[in-house]
Amino acid sequence: MDPVANAKSPTLLRQDRLSDLPTTVKTPKYERSDLTPGIVHIGLGNFHRAHQAWYIHQLMQQGQAHDWAIVGAGVRSYDAAMRERLLAQDCLTTLIELGPKGMSAEVIGPMIDYLPIEENNAALIQAMAAPATRIVSLTVTEGGYFLDTNNGAVDTDHADIRHDADNPNQPRTAFGAMVAALRQRRAEGLKPFTALSCDNLQGNGSILRNCIVGLARMSDPELASWIDRNGAFPNSMVDCIVPATTDQLASQCHTLGVDDKAPVSHENFRQWVIEDAFCAGRPPLEKVGVTLTHNVHSYEKMKLRILNGGHQLLANVGEILNVPTIADCMKDPAIAAFFGKVQAEEILPHVEAVPETTAQEYLELVERRFANTAIHDTTRRVAFDGSARHPGFLLPSLRDALASGSSVHGLALAEAFWCRMCAGVREDGSEITPNDPQWESLNRTALASKTEPELWLEQGFYSGDFGVSPHFSKAFARWLTLIWQRGSRVAIAEYVANDST
Repeated sequence: MDPVANAKSPTLLRQDRLSDLPTTVKTPKYERSDLTPGIVHIGLGNFHRAHQAWYIHQLMQQGQAHDWAIVGAGVRSYDAAMRERLLAQDCLTTLIELGPKGMSAEVIGPMIDYLPIEENNAALIQAMAAPATRIVSLTVTEGGYFLDTNNGAVDTDHADIRHDADNPNQPRTAFGAMVAALRQRRAEGLKPFTALSCDNLQGNGSILRNCIVGLARMSDPELASWIDRNGAFPNSMVDCIVPATTDQLASQCHTLGVDDKAPVSHENFRQWVIEDAFCAGRPPLEKVGVTLTHNVHSYEKMKLRILNGGHQLLANVGEILNVPTIADCMKDPAIAAFFGKVQAEEILPHVEAVPETTAQEYLELVERRFANTAIHDTTRRVAFDGSARHPGFLLPSLRDALASGSSVHGLALAEAFWCRMCAGVREDGSEITPNDPQWESLNRTALASKTEPELWLEQGFYSGDFGVSPHFSKAFARWLTLIWQRGSRVAIAEYVANDST
């Protein structure tokens, strides 16, 4: 049955209107009034609702995990608008799956509340301190962890971290709120909750532990030791392509029969791999396809380097050439050839297989997913926050390539494309508007690097081997000069045509 052809006029998404939705739209089979909270999730963006919340929903559809409902939270003022929209529709979300053969809709309901957005995060602290809360999960983006890039510890000089250390009962950050809640739990004789990062960072659980324990140590060393000893910070790998919500998506949602003020679209693929290390229990996630393992590192390395690194290969040059989406980049013969060669020669050789999947097989899966034209995933969205994404997704491959003495010409070209993109103007003369928390600095350095390429490599991202390696720095300077003088397509053509070893 075609869900579009059989859809009714749009029905306002609310709990008491679920029965009025078209029969082609899947809805919760469980009684949502019977759900009780077990998870507080900080960062209610599209990805969480299409990924983690969907897995909890699937368990609830099976009659399980009804005591693991999600309470949403945010710590930034802009989260208030999303809170208002979701509360108005009883925290329900319409997920629109965009597959190569068409789209379908599913309404999920594992989230039962959204906490007020407050400067002192009092409601959030109380929710996390509640005995029923056994997991606190986060999607706060790769750049949201207040890390000292020199040693991977919490950045004790950051103004917000210093504020939270000096004012532990009125924290500004999610991490400060978590520390405050853990302090209260300890005082009340409760176990810590499991802190679960769902962001695209290799070793995300270890990074989260460093943030929480490091921040706690600044004000209360005994509390820090208690958290470190008794808490749990599982590493995890998350995967699902989830584009930003657009007016077009709202229209598609209406076509399917649902009037949702905050719908989410996603591809027809999901993966979640979690280290099985929880301190306060967990839902039976393995029953809905989640991989529980003690070897997350190999899975996350494969995904972060091939998929997330691949996204950066496409998005930066796509922005320069004004290619609007990732699927459009994959349809462009030159960009696709660049992507394929860098992957084959400079990324895959440094990625080991995981159970049932080789690096080559995973790349082929990624290529099919990126080429899905139903997913309108913009190059701008994927290129956002390159100052966090390049160090996390591409530079580890560059480090391994340098250590092994293998080619780095393609990765040098990728970094040159990032520099050229940060100059803020496309090759057709149109403007690339600010797209990074560090845009002002990046833009200034990118423009200066037009005549002095080494200035780009003097930034902190390239500390260590990158900045001192003549093999990399010479290749970078050559590519950047060629891009400015003759254009990105000439640079790609030269790279693809030549043996880059």
